[in-house]
Amino acid sequence: MEKFIITPREDKTVTMTIRIDRTLQERYNQLSAQTNRSRNELIGMALQYALDHMELKTTPK
Repeated sequence: MEKFIITPREDKTVTMTIRIDRTLQERYNQLSAQTNRSRNELIGMALQYALDHMELKTTPK
């Protein structure tokens, strides 16, 4: 019989505290209710999208 091997779970998430405008929080609450996704999941998706589509402009030297 083969052994049942359990390896440590890889935790890729972290807890982070941010301050946002109350109206932004309310919009995420509404979106969460409309989409049946957690507010945390939606904010994570938005942050990833922003990073993937960001363009940095540097000032001339």
